[in-house]
Amino acid sequence: MSKIIAVVLSWNGRDDTLACLRSLESESAEVIVVDNASSDGTADAITGADVIRNERNLGYAGGMNVGIRAALERGADAVLLLNNDVEVEPGAIAALAAATEGAGAVCPLVVFAGAPERIWYAGASFDPRRGYNGRQRTEIGAAPIETERITGAAVLMPRATLEQIGLFDEELFAYLEDADWSLRAREAGLPLVVTPASRVRHRVSASTGGEGSPDAIYYSVRNLLRVCERHEPLGAVGTWRRRATAVAAFTGQALLGRRRRAGLRAVRDGWRDFRRGRYGPRR
Repeated sequence: MSKIIAVVLSWNGRDDTLACLRSLESESAEVIVVDNASSDGTADAITGADVIRNERNLGYAGGMNVGIRAALERGADAVLLLNNDVEVEPGAIAALAAATEGAGAVCPLVVFAGAPERIWYAGASFDPRRGYNGRQRTEIGAAPIETERITGAAVLMPRATLEQIGLFDEELFAYLEDADWSLRAREAGLPLVVTPASRVRHRVSASTGGEGSPDAIYYSVRNLLRVCERHEPLGAVGTWRRRATAVAAFTGQALLGRRRRAGLRAVRDGWRDFRRGRYGPRR
């Protein structure tokens, strides 16, 4: 695979973005930074990489789509998508490229930045018939394995796959766009792979306040239901059972969080906007 272009998506988090770019300096890949209208001077602080400045925050889906289009226009054979709160370990990109043969997309092993001995992502299940997100694997052997769902935090997508499957659904804005894309790839018969030979370190969900934050809960409720119902329609009873399961699961997550009231409002708002067909950024 001769030309890989890395797309780093930033929305504030200047220090995270600069750390991500430093980790890419020893890797043989051109880098494009897509800045989602950061207010902390992120775009101005970047040197050594091309920066695309969006006039407003387009979310993960819209921001990454801007970067993917730019990378393909520049002749990329594959596009490496990275959250700005990710740092790649040496040789990570070469190891991803080596695992692309026959794969629709390849993810690295993702470990916690503050505890790299702990695995955050080593593949994940995703069954749209169920009312909650699939579990992420936290262990893996030495060989690449197939996964049902990629992680948008770090994934290498060959050009041929992007041309066949398309880009992310921008109405989802953030969260579950990677699951939706994974389901489309699987429906097309393309295997999704995780290779432990490639590793990245991840400060999880830094841009949205961390896993379990009210914004993360809101987008997860709304988008999970949309993705599941799009890909696995059920009868009336099954649909409402799945909806009830999802809302109950996220309600429990909100009650266990530090910001219970805000979390419960996020569940309510996510359910309301799903029912109204209101997508894009949270209002």
